[in-house]
Amino acid sequence: MLKKRIIPCLDIKNGRTVKGINFVNIRDAGDPVELGELYAQQGADELVFLDITATNEGRKTFVALVKDIALHLNIPFTVGGGISSVEDVAPLLQAGADKVSVNSSAVKTPELINELVDAFGSQCIVVAIDARQVDGQWIVHTHGGSKPTEKELFSWALEVEKRGAGEILFTSMDHDGTKAGFAIEALKKMCELVGIPVIASGGAGNMEHFEEVFQQSDADAALAASIFHFREIGIPDLKAHLKTKNIAMR
Repeated sequence: MLKKRIIPCLDIKNGRTVKGINFVNIRDAGDPVELGELYAQQGADELVFLDITATNEGRKTFVALVKDIALHLNIPFTVGGGISSVEDVAPLLQAGADKVSVNSSAVKTPELINELVDAFGSQCIVVAIDARQVDGQWIVHTHGGSKPTEKELFSWALEVEKRGAGEILFTSMDHDGTKAGFAIEALKKMCELVGIPVIASGGAGNMEHFEEVFQQSDADAALAASIFHFREIGIPDLKAHLKTKNIAMR
């Protein structure tokens, strides 16, 4: 059995870590460099950095901030936000990122996934998918969750895998920030459909939610933000709890 990963997520806006509920009502959560270093020290398995307004503002991810965060890390580090071409990726990898995450640009131009995989290898490419239920169907959204698309979640996940992505980061917009638990049924279905690792995101509120997502779906990792940022759950405590439930942790 592959060991499960715990991944804190730093949503960045104007150089600060922020967190919202259902992708709105954003509030400040601290300095990303300090938080990243803290999580690495606490035993996080990886870190995800998402520049959440880069796409909407039509700009690229802050390379200088990526470099600053990377200097303080000794764990794998994924960066996303505003990546729309092969040329956008090299500066981020050179700044210290291990992987890059694409979302809106991949939906707009699916061939970009193939191009990125050809240039940097599938292990480097994460496709983030933000989706919510609309009339009983999971619909993919882009631009920080603000724009619904015509893509259905599970067919898009299969296409993403077919195009060579190494990993999927699935965020349920309905669950994001609610602390009511992950979208277990959707995650279960996605993990049954695709053969690449799936990171569960959206809804973590307590240790039992992590336990549920690993016991009831085949998610490879669970990502959370506010519960770590606001010191509601400590990563060492969470990992110790999951180990008592016979969940193999990194």
